[in-house]
Amino acid sequence: MFASHARRGALRFAFDWSRLFPFLRWRDRVTRANTRDDAMAGLTGSLIVLPQAVAFATIAGLPPEYGLYAAMTPAIIAALFGSSWHLVSGPTTAISIAVFASVSPYAPPGSPEFIGLVLTLTFLTGLFQLALGLARMGVLVNFISHTVVIGFTAGAALLIAGSQIKNFFGVDIPRGTPFFKTLELLALQVGSINPYVLAVSLTTLVVGILTKRYAPKLPYMIVAMVAGSLFAAGINAYYGVDTTHISTVGALPSGLPPLSLPDFSFHSLSQMMFPALIITMLALTEAVSISRAIAIRSGQNIDGNQEFIGQGLSNIVGSFFSGYAASGSFNRSGVNYAAGARTPLAAVYASLFLVVILLLVAPLAAYLPNAAMAGILFLVAWGLIDSHHIRLLPRISKQETVVLWVTLIGTLIDLEKGIFFGIALSLALYLYRTSRPTLEVVVPDRDPESLHYIHVDGHPECPQIKMVRLNGSIFFGAVAHLQQQLQEMQEAAPLQKHLVVMASGINFVDLAGAEFLAETARRYARAGGSLSFYRMKESVAETLRKGGFMQDIGEHNLYPVKSRPAEAIFPRLDKNICADCPHRLFHACQTVSRQTENTHQHPLTEGALP
Repeated sequence: MFASHARRGALRFAFDWSRLFPFLRWRDRVTRANTRDDAMAGLTGSLIVLPQAVAFATIAGLPPEYGLYAAMTPAIIAALFGSSWHLVSGPTTAISIAVFASVSPYAPPGSPEFIGLVLTLTFLTGLFQLALGLARMGVLVNFISHTVVIGFTAGAALLIAGSQIKNFFGVDIPRGTPFFKTLELLALQVGSINPYVLAVSLTTLVVGILTKRYAPKLPYMIVAMVAGSLFAAGINAYYGVDTTHISTVGALPSGLPPLSLPDFSFHSLSQMMFPALIITMLALTEAVSISRAIAIRSGQNIDGNQEFIGQGLSNIVGSFFSGYAASGSFNRSGVNYAAGARTPLAAVYASLFLVVILLLVAPLAAYLPNAAMAGILFLVAWGLIDSHHIRLLPRISKQETVVLWVTLIGTLIDLEKGIFFGIALSLALYLYRTSRPTLEVVVPDRDPESLHYIHVDGHPECPQIKMVRLNGSIFFGAVAHLQQQLQEMQEAAPLQKHLVVMASGINFVDLAGAEFLAETARRYARAGGSLSFYRMKESVAETLRKGGFMQDIGEHNLYPVKSRPAEAIFPRLDKNICADCPHRLFHACQTVSRQTENTHQHPLTEGALP
């Protein structure tokens, strides 16, 4: 017994450690084969993030190296303390735009004051994210439907591709141009497409597709990137850079992220408080949406609370290592999953490789063509579009199809608002459906041994008992609809004064629903009838008891499973109506009807008996 108690204590101790250090939960997945895959995915991700991080930092109004710093330390912390196996944190387009819009009114972009405020903003964002995670608010993630995730993923994939159109075709499109404006500018500049740049992009794209299909064991993204770079080098050597105009990433600053300190003055904290709240919700929505989108493909379960905690810690720590607000990156996470990552160590390896690249081979980035990067990101974007479910949805649900396209188009118009529009519409449609529970008219199965009830579907009903199956909970939003349905039933058949509700589909009743049931019971009682429930859940019955509503309904009107409510109600029926009923649906009904007929035929027989 002592040994058993000791084992249980040891288990509790281990569980506590895994809650404190969530990376202990996936340590069993760290095998030699998985480590090799993670390392290759990390190397691919580190190459992908080089030009992106520089571009994102520029969008945010920061020196280029700050984008690289935001892709290092925050990614490691988020990977170790989050729940997703494939999510990679770092700078993103939406967050970079939000950071610039939030801080630029208070300080000149790029200035020391601007950088200090950005670090303060990052710290507060992490603090709010951590607080939400510790408060167990990750349940909010459950309100993001699968359809919204599909639409958001497809929209973000198109945004990724749209952001690379300039580099893919070699046309002049200003950075930050909206998606639809980008397509318009591309159409206007079709005649100005650079054939050399396009050739490098297509070479990278084709090599990546062929490698993935015919040599799946090879890291197709790295193979494609190397092929595109060599092809570009050959074209430049033959025609000359002045003719090809093939641009490259360019030389990058090297070095480890320097230590930094946010501005904790009251003035700075008050200025950044509200912007931090906005970026908190935007960053969490992005991170959790991305992790869920990839988890659907990988078959993993996402812990929303842990993801909030991981994102919060990553930004808090990042603010002390010169990183600005980070979130889940669609580009890096998509590349990470597509490159074959098995555990969060892939994100750790990506950050370490990025440090090594910056320290040792940063000058070589000057030979990496932007067109090759564009080809790789086109591959990633295509892989993120769930074409199967997008084609399937119109055949399943028109409402879900509308949600999909609203989310997708909204994401293309405004990334941070698109997902909120999709979630709001999805919840509104859900509330509309749940506020209209169905009342399905049923009758007893004609088999005398059966306890089941079947859809009326042309079968005769009892003239005095209405039987309905209620599918849905009774809450404030559903009361008006149910009142209207019952009123229509009563007006159509006023003699059916007894209502029996098949209540197994009622999961809960709120105050408004309980008052509605009590009032309905009183109304039927005033008409000389009753309201009864068959197979009501005990939790629902307990709610009615605690509120005192069972006094109007009556405990005797609750019928348990395998009982026959109609047989119990039969003595209260008008026997004159029963005598003229040709259906005789119930066993008691048939017996009493025959007795009534005999009484009508021989009225003195009963009195003549001794």
